[in-house]
Amino acid sequence: MKPLIGITLGDPAGIGPEIVLKALAERRVQETLVPLLFGDRVVIEEAMAQTGLVRPLRRLHKPAENGAAGDELPYFDTGSLEGPVEMGRVDGSCGRAAFAAIRTAIEWARAGWIDALATAPINKASLQQGGVPFIDHSAMLAALTESPKAMTLFVVGRLRIFFLTKHIPLGRVSAALTIPGVVEGLVESDRGLQQLRLPRRRIALAALNPHASDGGLFGDEEMRILAPAVEEACSLGLEVCGPVPADSVFHQCSQGEYDAVLSLYHDQGHIAAKTLDFHRTVSFTLGLPFLRTTPDHGTAFAIAGTNQANPLSMIEALLAAAEYCRRRGQNIS
Repeated sequence: MKPLIGITLGDPAGIGPEIVLKALAERRVQETLVPLLFGDRVVIEEAMAQTGLVRPLRRLHKPAENGAAGDELPYFDTGSLEGPVEMGRVDGSCGRAAFAAIRTAIEWARAGWIDALATAPINKASLQQGGVPFIDHSAMLAALTESPKAMTLFVVGRLRIFFLTKHIPLGRVSAALTIPGVVEGLVESDRGLQQLRLPRRRIALAALNPHASDGGLFGDEEMRILAPAVEEACSLGLEVCGPVPADSVFHQCSQGEYDAVLSLYHDQGHIAAKTLDFHRTVSFTLGLPFLRTTPDHGTAFAIAGTNQANPLSMIEALLAAAEYCRRRGQNIS
């Protein structure tokens, strides 16, 4: 049986609705999963007109109505958009509409009415302008599922990247590093790999300084914090290496030497994944009561409404969610 994947449309003024429809037109996606869209009907209809990917819609009112016949596209209308959408513009109404869809989809996922969740991109400025009390998807998911230890994982090919810190200024990263914090990040990374049913969980801790500081020549965080954290994590039974110089650790992981890298800050890991393959990088949120995937890019306001958006990352996010459901159902390890 195909898994039922809940899909939020993202910011109505961005490329989310477009890439969702394009992804659902792909044969690989159609053969692998059953979609259920969360958002406003008018947004879906406008995206269909824009892309030419017109399908009959089937509105669901409750979980028992999950079935859709033939080419019908099932959706749950959150009905929260307050007016016309100006594509490519920051709009508080769009931020609130995106949040309403995410909140509803989370409720369905927590209740077990969908098998996994895939989210299209949202815009932080629109969320803020709309008075949404969360900065991004990660904050919403952690709060609304009461999962304070939820972690982001980027996957592209064989490269898997966790993130110790997220949206903090680069100048504050060093001060944010502590031995207990790094150990906890390694422990949660190991749990995340367990959630993905990986048979081996060898994790590399990325270094902060050039050449992992070369014995203290370029900083002392490796000797003072990172190396002791690795030692403590190993004493807990984890298979951890490092700190490994960041200029090589991501390549080594992509070649299979490690099963994942714990990146110390946002751009350290993002640059590695997106340079390797921007369009095929998928972001997972692990440590939730359910699995969530999303493309690794944003709302791309510059091309929103022009039918130029590449759906490949959305396709990969949907296929990854379906593959996780398959592995979970078969208890693959």
